Amino acid sequence: MSVRVEGPSPAGRPPGTLRVGLSRGWLEIREFAHAWESVVLTFSLPALVLTLLSSMLDGVFGAGVSAVDHYLPGLVAMGLMSVSFQNLGLSIAQERDTGGLRRLRGTPMPPAAYFLGKTVLVLFLALGQVVLLLGVARLAFGARLPADPAAWAALAWVFVLGTVSCSLLGIAVSSLVRDSRSASGVVVVPFLVLQFTSGVFVPVAVLPEWVLGAASLFPLLWMAQGLRAAFLPAGTAASDPGGAWDPPSVALALGVWCVVGLALVLLTFRWKAREDG
Repeated sequence: MSVRVEGPSPAGRPPGTLRVGLSRGWLEIREFAHAWESVVLTFSLPALVLTLLSSMLDGVFGAGVSAVDHYLPGLVAMGLMSVSFQNLGLSIAQERDTGGLRRLRGTPMPPAAYFLGKTVLVLFLALGQVVLLLGVARLAFGARLPADPAAWAALAWVFVLGTVSCSLLGIAVSSLVRDSRSASGVVVVPFLVLQFTSGVFVPVAVLPEWVLGAASLFPLLWMAQGLRAAFLPAGTAASDPGGAWDPPSVALALGVWCVVGLALVLLTFRWKAREDG
């Protein structure tokens, strides 16, 4: 993998980090688009899961709460963590294992431009996936969308904080992967477990307290809780632990994870595979 750094500007200065990072982001998007199977799976998987769950379980959540309304917030959160944590954890580990990161480090590209490029890719995937999921949910199943500007604002800040925190966590976790063959065990398996312990597939009201306590140590549970506050009417909050969604606590937890994730990236990120020294 290579990146083309544009030549000096007319004033004789090399292009800045922002310009190189945006160019790198466009390259990341084009490389991702070449694998059409990954494109289809990434964008359609949450919508496909929502379609299956809504079709099979409609009516089991009581009057006023359809299956699509129940599952939509959690699936939005799952999708955001998929394109950030899982995508970055797997792709960066592979780039490191194949020597791509080491070669990039030897180019004039500023290190920050590499992470900016990954940010552009993640935002592109996250926005596309959320738009498709909400469109399918609304047009095919009549799902309840955020009802007022405050609810849309809640969706926006959970989107930003959740995507940033999960992206940083994915970059940090990629350094735990010894090689690309072990990446799934380190990245995919924990993410799969979190989906069942964070209120995505199993209602939080039926989860044991110790399971919720463990899940609360990671961003996914807080993302799903914040998104329920954006999508569902206030009366349904009684089914959550504590009887409230508590958006300030959600924002605090995701904000802390952004800080912790950044610290972990700064402490653990490696450009070379372990055997390279």
